[in-house]
Amino acid sequence: MASSEAILSAKILIVDDLEVNILLLTRMLASAGYSSVSSTSNPREVCDLYSKHRYALILLDLQMPEMDGFEVMEKLKVAEPVGYLPILVITAQPENKLRALRAGAKDFISKPFELAEVLARVQNMLDVRLLHEDAIEHGKDLEQKIQEVRESHELIRQKNEEVTFLYEKVVAEQKRSIELSLQPGAMVGVEKEERLSTKWIRSLWLRHPWLQLNLLTAFAAGAVVSIFQGTIDRLLILTIFLPVLAGQSGNTGSQALAITLRGFTLGDMKQGREFTLVRKEALLGLLNGALVGFVAAVGMYFVAKVQGSPNAVMLAVVVQLAMIGSCVISGVSGAIVPLLLRRFGADPVTASSIFLTTATDIASMGMLLGLATVFVK
Repeated sequence: MASSEAILSAKILIVDDLEVNILLLTRMLASAGYSSVSSTSNPREVCDLYSKHRYALILLDLQMPEMDGFEVMEKLKVAEPVGYLPILVITAQPENKLRALRAGAKDFISKPFELAEVLARVQNMLDVRLLHEDAIEHGKDLEQKIQEVRESHELIRQKNEEVTFLYEKVVAEQKRSIELSLQPGAMVGVEKEERLSTKWIRSLWLRHPWLQLNLLTAFAAGAVVSIFQGTIDRLLILTIFLPVLAGQSGNTGSQALAITLRGFTLGDMKQGREFTLVRKEALLGLLNGALVGFVAAVGMYFVAKVQGSPNAVMLAVVVQLAMIGSCVISGVSGAIVPLLLRRFGADPVTASSIFLTTATDIASMGMLLGLATVFVK
């Protein structure tokens, strides 16, 4: 039920062609405390007045000369096509009551007016009208809240998708970081499953087979040196530079290997890019070998001069050429070895270092001793 304050302050319009009826109804309503009562004697103004003020109740006389109450109600239906028409008709003819109700009126007042009847029907009509408006506003508020809930659900769904995406991205990056952090150990025979808490017997079982394999490959490098034993006996100075070339070529190969393995882990190594990688590492080996080879050649020249060797210049040239050749071979090996191991189904992270070390040692020692054998007499 609407409050008394809302009922008494509701907007009321009296429509009657007789001023005396308007005056009488106005005084009745004023005596009951209604504070917002308007009136008109021109029925043609009703629609415009209603559109402007949206009255809570219209007291409408049915018998008017220019436009009767039925015509006014038809016009009001146009102004309020889907709403609630708050019309209380005024009539002295009983036969018009049923017709008025069918035309859209909600109730009626009989002439001559009785104060108690007028006030009771006006109050009832206003109560229904205000409750109807409250229901409409409540429906709008409810619809707004439903829309807000839907928008909130959509926002939550979007945020959930964003959080899920970020979580998956973080997990992927963490996995990649772990794989990258495990690569250095794996490259020297330390399995990924080994931790600080791993028992020593388990660590021995995991590491020792790789050391045995590394020993076998080291024998291969030693065999290359034995081939040139005569050259070493004749040019003992070369032994000073054997570890120099082995170290430089080993570092060159390790750099290429690290980039290749990182490409596997990060997904950068796409199919068809193998030749580009090998060509790049060969070029880097050539340039780096030329630069460090020049410094090593200068060192060989001065050492040979100090020892009184007549072949100082040729020895310097041999060191320069051997450094370039071994660095090129080592760079290419650092790229090719993990590619071949992956092609044959082996773990390139675990096995690459052993084969790469053998390749760089053989390349560096073989290049230096072989060139010295050919060019230094």
